[in-house]
Amino acid sequence: MRILANDGLVDEAVNFLRREGFSVDTEKRDYEDLLGDLPDFDALLVRSATKVNRELIEAATTKRGKLKIIGRGGVGTDNIDLQAAKECGVVVKFAPHGNINATAEHVIGLMFAIARKVPFAHHTLKSGIWHKARFKGVELQGKTLGLIGCGRIGQAVANKAKDLDMKVIGFDMQRWMDSEVDYMDSMEEVLDHADFVSINTGGAHTLIREPELERMKSSAFLINASRGVNVEEDALYYALKNGRIAGAALDCYEKEPKREGEPFTSKLAELDNIVLSAHLGASTANAARKTGMEIADVVSKYLKYGDFRQSVNVGQTVIDEGIDLYTIFITHEDKPGMFGKFGTAFGDLGVNIQENNSRRLDGLAQTIYTIQEKPTSEMQEKLLEIDGVRRVVY
Repeated sequence: MRILANDGLVDEAVNFLRREGFSVDTEKRDYEDLLGDLPDFDALLVRSATKVNRELIEAATTKRGKLKIIGRGGVGTDNIDLQAAKECGVVVKFAPHGNINATAEHVIGLMFAIARKVPFAHHTLKSGIWHKARFKGVELQGKTLGLIGCGRIGQAVANKAKDLDMKVIGFDMQRWMDSEVDYMDSMEEVLDHADFVSINTGGAHTLIREPELERMKSSAFLINASRGVNVEEDALYYALKNGRIAGAALDCYEKEPKREGEPFTSKLAELDNIVLSAHLGASTANAARKTGMEIADVVSKYLKYGDFRQSVNVGQTVIDEGIDLYTIFITHEDKPGMFGKFGTAFGDLGVNIQENNSRRLDGLAQTIYTIQEKPTSEMQEKLLEIDGVRRVVY
């Protein structure tokens, strides 16, 4: 099978996939080339740069298109049309663990940078001017950090902030059972009380506009190291310029250059109370290695074994699908044709098979069918009539 890593992949992950028997191509394609080439690949691996829309997915799956899986290195999947992938029979998986620490560290680093005005002091000193009184900052210890989004990265930020003796409050629709976060009932409540606000969500909607900035303390700082769409930059510009909030630190923007070395323009760069970095949250060698190995592993397991774990557009397990399910256990001879006979038997009885798992025993096999109808003695007798079946229980 052929895998296209369109946003690059660390050598260790490429070598792993090749040892697993896959052909791996890491040549970057632009959109038009992807439209033509993707139907020949079984898997597409991307990070945030490649936008995988409906047109691309349909082109890769119609007629003789081979695409089976899209792997997203990282957490966010807003650059992939999940519904189109589902409709076209393409599973989307992600690698959410590899860049958690790198991104959380970057959030903390941005907080220190804007609170202590480090980049501004660095710039003036590099210019040959000594300023000390001008760059008096504030400490993080004892301050309240407000998290908008308390998922994997939010939890990691919370743990690090706690080690700095910060109080951590947050808002998220989903709450972690074991968390350092003191959950609030609304985002507005977080904005009212936080000295630092860190946004750690996907990028589906703009969260911070003028009304949200008006709620923040005049001494507060805003941090966004998740998705550019989370913050309305015009509103932030006026809030910073007019002293409505004390400062901000951004790692992502509403419009970002598509390629390395391209110009970046933003009127936010005029201001002296904002720190800017070029979407560096996951840009560490450690994160690249961990994320690359993780996505290589989950894609390999899907293509070779049908493993649905870490899927984001289908249920990772049959339980996730939210329907009533039952199990029936079959001990049988380990020989060709058995599964076909079981399928025929279930079909004759009008039973829909949801999933089956099978493992070898000593000369036999144990197969467990997950079905959508409650097992009956009629099913049991029908299966026992099959030559090679030793035992059926439910």
